[in-house]
Amino acid sequence: MTPFSQHSLTALKETVTGSVVLPEDASYNEVRKIWNATIDKHPAIIVQCGAAEDVPKALHFAREQGLEVSVRGAGHNIAGNAVCEGGIMIDMSNMTQVRVDAANKIAYAEPGATLGDIDKATQQHGLATPLGINSTTGTAGLTLGGGFGWLTRQYGMTVDNLLAVDLVTADGRQLRASEQQNSDLFWAIRGAGGNFGIVTAFEYQLHPVGPEITAGLIVFPIAQAKRVLQQYRAYMDSAPEELNIWVVMRKAPPLPFLPEDVHGKEVAVLAVFYAGDPTEAERLIAPLRDFGTPYGEHIGVQPYVEWQQAFDPLLTPGARNYWKSHNFTELNDPALDIMIDYTHSLPSPQCEIFIGMIGGAANRVDSNAMAYGHRDARFVLNVHARWDEAAEDKTCIAWAREFFKASAPYASAGVYINFMTEEEGDRVKAAYGPNYDRLVQLKRQYDPGNLFHLNQNISP
Repeated sequence: MTPFSQHSLTALKETVTGSVVLPEDASYNEVRKIWNATIDKHPAIIVQCGAAEDVPKALHFAREQGLEVSVRGAGHNIAGNAVCEGGIMIDMSNMTQVRVDAANKIAYAEPGATLGDIDKATQQHGLATPLGINSTTGTAGLTLGGGFGWLTRQYGMTVDNLLAVDLVTADGRQLRASEQQNSDLFWAIRGAGGNFGIVTAFEYQLHPVGPEITAGLIVFPIAQAKRVLQQYRAYMDSAPEELNIWVVMRKAPPLPFLPEDVHGKEVAVLAVFYAGDPTEAERLIAPLRDFGTPYGEHIGVQPYVEWQQAFDPLLTPGARNYWKSHNFTELNDPALDIMIDYTHSLPSPQCEIFIGMIGGAANRVDSNAMAYGHRDARFVLNVHARWDEAAEDKTCIAWAREFFKASAPYASAGVYINFMTEEEGDRVKAAYGPNYDRLVQLKRQYDPGNLFHLNQNISP
């Protein structure tokens, strides 16, 4: 049973437009679940917000009861900071509305909206903004940590396309932050996540995209990975920014276009995306096939929203996940060798090493324009350990940590904050580099008591 008086609970329930979930409620165990199954925490109370006005009420209750505060968007963050042990979880996952102003190319999204929610709404008008690659990812956490995806080479990071936010500060004030209003807070929000408040609305700049694009996969044997990656590296140096290609090294899933005897073998995959004329796409993609002798390929014109869902089956909720990440300004041969070596020792069929290319428009933003400052990074590497059983925890986590350590000498400065796990607090200063001191000053101004500390925390 909860430790709160019936009077205080009743008052909260009567005040919020959403719902209040307690450990004794039948829905509690389902509501407290998040995407990463290695996270198993038990809040004392969950407030499922139905509107922005519920947030200051939930914060008031937290302060009154002396509760630790966690904030959930869609609950996809790898570190699991959305849920706390014994505190209050302010859950925004039911606030999923997206509105599009097509004439001005702006999307307005609530904090529980996923990539799929935003893509569905914006693509009705042939518009999109740079987001991630998995449609179930929450846009709130992704945005506040930087955000990148297939459109980043052409249109920049997600934060580069954020126009404004509405948020609630630690003292319960509801503010608007943009380049014109509370600009210092807006500077901090773009990359420093939930350290400064709880965002209740996002405004994004949209761009003409689709509704159809050209995309797909070319799958090579891992034995050919070195020369495939070397040619990929050279090719992308001069490729147009409408073209983005990521590399995934893993065991081949049972894709229908691959021979059955390839399923389960280690492979190097080029994931290809082109947001332009299909005829030009074929001209640009053709040379990729000659990087090696592919096991198979599946590339074609398809709706942008379908491509945004293509990796969903590999990223379903309920599995156990552990990530490590590096930024790279270049991929030299020793770094490629290490990536390939560790692909030969994948501890589970779901583990993978991926290289996301972000070089392009994102590199043309000043490093001090906002809290996210890694403007020299051309690639983000994620070692993604994923498995099903708790008995495999030690093996899979050790593999990820060992690869991370072995590849570190070839990485550039900084780290992508959204890929950091819970125990990596010592990397926060490196994640923000020269922008860190200014962030500390702003933290002292907006959250001097560090109420919002369940994040990659900037301590005041």
